Amino acid sequence: MSLERPVTPNPYDLLPATASFTVTSDDVTDGQPLKDDQVADLGNTSPQLSWSGAPEGTKSYVVTCFDPDAPTPSGFWHWCLVDIPADVTSLDTGAAAGELPGKAFHVRNDGGEAGFTGAAPPEGDQVHRYFFVVHAVQEESLGVDDSVSNAVVSFNLAFKTLGRAIVHGTYAH
Repeated sequence: MSLERPVTPNPYDLLPATASFTVTSDDVTDGQPLKDDQVADLGNTSPQLSWSGAPEGTKSYVVTCFDPDAPTPSGFWHWCLVDIPADVTSLDTGAAAGELPGKAFHVRNDGGEAGFTGAAPPEGDQVHRYFFVVHAVQEESLGVDDSVSNAVVSFNLAFKTLGRAIVHGTYAH
């Protein structure tokens, strides 16, 4: 069986436009290969992220990591951290495995875990992109709980996002 297929478009280009702000990382360089720490079999550790310049009215954040290049119709969600308080503007390396700020919680990733799961594309597949996105939310709570899917989180974000900051890394076996 061949996994040859076209490159999926950047999924965030297909969403309604929002304000943009800045996200930086000590662990992810935009458009460059991920460090071993962010690869499932090598480190499986969530990256450090810092953000600034969120739109006025931001009351919370959601952080996600999405791979649109997984050989599925729906990509693969690696991380979804919801209801991060508005006064939090960074997450340390490995924060997904530690104590979360305020009332923040994880929605299960597509690997079935509440937390971060690192890059793990099929061997020999095309280069995969991992979009680490900080979503500025106009409410203190997104209004979901940890039992929902990443699709439900994304649907709610479509109506409650004030801005979006994106950094993406890549990985291939």
